[in-house]
Amino acid sequence: MSDELREQVRSRYAAAATAVSGQGRTALTALGAPAVTACCGTSGDDCCGGPGTEVDESFGASLYSGEEQELLPVATVAASLGCGNPLAVADLRPGERVLDLGSGGGIDVLLSARRVGPTGFAYGGDMTAEMLALARANQASAGATNVEFLAGTIEDVPLPDGAVDVVISNCVINLSTDKPAVLAEMFRVLTPGGRIGVSDIVAEDHLSAADRAERGSYVGCIAGALSRSEYLQGLASAGFAEATVEFTHQAAPGMYAAIVRATKPHR
Repeated sequence: MSDELREQVRSRYAAAATAVSGQGRTALTALGAPAVTACCGTSGDDCCGGPGTEVDESFGASLYSGEEQELLPVATVAASLGCGNPLAVADLRPGERVLDLGSGGGIDVLLSARRVGPTGFAYGGDMTAEMLALARANQASAGATNVEFLAGTIEDVPLPDGAVDVVISNCVINLSTDKPAVLAEMFRVLTPGGRIGVSDIVAEDHLSAADRAERGSYVGCIAGALSRSEYLQGLASAGFAEATVEFTHQAAPGMYAAIVRATKPHR
């Protein structure tokens, strides 16, 4: 079942990437506006922008400031599928190394690269070939040189131990079918004293797995979400300290976009 769910996620986000490439990108550029084609937070038969699909404004490019959107190519903004803006809480500093798990079209990676500056570096990791191609095209369009997009899953990150100072992610961990592995990988790739700043969908503790599934699909970022207590317990089990989960806005009844923070102890 986990392999089947992963393939559903991969195929839906491949379709989203394709929708803002080629003819889709030309149309978006002509319009001069970030027409979001999202999977998270959509309803209808086709979660990637087909007839009858409605995009919830709790997801996508609307969660970034106008100034941030203006810094990037239109296709980068259009491909934003997240539920928050992890850069707003990651407190990135010049010279830091940052990893974005499930980087999609690259919006958070390219914005991170600007924040850490020429002495820092920003990695993006994604399992979807179509998203990686879109992200690399967006990188070239933006002229970003302190950036690398890596092919791989968020459960098995292709970076060595202690490779980065900060890990961010935007509405992706809820899509994983092995969340303990994701949290363990985040801990592994962080340098001692490193930190995470994650946007994700999180459920209130009283909602069962069945309750969450009733509120939305797995590929729509709802059914696979952890509860607040599950998130905190998972972070502690992975070795993190000072973990917090802060709800920001409702994505479904009893379920919220949230900011997740934690640090890797120095020892």
